[in-house]
Amino acid sequence: MTLDKNKHADFYKSMLRIRRFEETAIEAFSAGKIPGFIHSYIGEEAIASGVCGALEPGDLITGTHRGHGHCLAKGMRMDRMMAELYGKATGYNKGKGGSMHISDFSCGVLGCNGIVAGGIGLATGAAWGNQLQGNSRVVACFFGDGAMNRGSFHEAVNMASIWSLPVVYVVEANGWGISFSTRNAINLVDLSERAKAYGIPGVSVDGYDVMAVYEAAKAAIERARRGEGPSMVVCNAPRMRGHEEGDPQTYRPKDDIDKAKKNDPIKRYSEFLVAQSILSKDELKAIKQQVEEEVAQAIKFADESPYPNPEEALQDLFVEEK
Repeated sequence: MTLDKNKHADFYKSMLRIRRFEETAIEAFSAGKIPGFIHSYIGEEAIASGVCGALEPGDLITGTHRGHGHCLAKGMRMDRMMAELYGKATGYNKGKGGSMHISDFSCGVLGCNGIVAGGIGLATGAAWGNQLQGNSRVVACFFGDGAMNRGSFHEAVNMASIWSLPVVYVVEANGWGISFSTRNAINLVDLSERAKAYGIPGVSVDGYDVMAVYEAAKAAIERARRGEGPSMVVCNAPRMRGHEEGDPQTYRPKDDIDKAKKNDPIKRYSEFLVAQSILSKDELKAIKQQVEEEVAQAIKFADESPYPNPEEALQDLFVEEK
């Protein structure tokens, strides 16, 4: 697939925004500024960037406990996201969602979810709603390979298949469900084979290759928008870091970790762009500078923002009657 220069620049910037946000969030977490846990998306940037790069602005997504990348790739602001991680009142969800439960309906982000496979039913329901309304919106549903063994996965995908719902199931196959290898939990080499059980298309791609992800996602999204039903896109990208920050990964072979790090999607993509004379080193440097400025502003915004008032703890829990 031939892409224009601006699209390549957009992909590179999207991936770099995610990487620098995550690295900065890890630093803030280590400094005690962020409560709870941080589940890093480092190494999977090509997946969110490739999928969201194929979506229209009005399309929807659901994320996971590792959802910062999904939110940023869909266009959410870095400063308000960082404030949300800090638990500050200026965050997208007033500091009540934190790292794992960020949402912004105006941006098409229906929510990230700390429950494994928790977003699959939500995405499928949203796709059903779009179908009933007769609009052209498509839902991209992100989840990990570990979620493929949950009952909600089987029920939702089966329902989507029967009703030809406009949803794309994006499997972020990072190889591990917390501390347990997917190879010991699913008796398949190619996880996309599971799509056959529901009578829908399934494809496996290199999750470190943003263009491969984009091409597969674009085909699946266009199919869904035509009313031809759901698809499954399995993006293989063994994770570069632990399940959460602080995970020593003693359960994982060192060569598996090293192999993942050598496949760094941003390094691979930047080298490709320069080698193919698509973007120069100076142009890449200019994009990096833009991202660094955005990161610095995000940290400043989060540091200087106030915490929510204790009196607001029970607000926004229920729909208020008009």
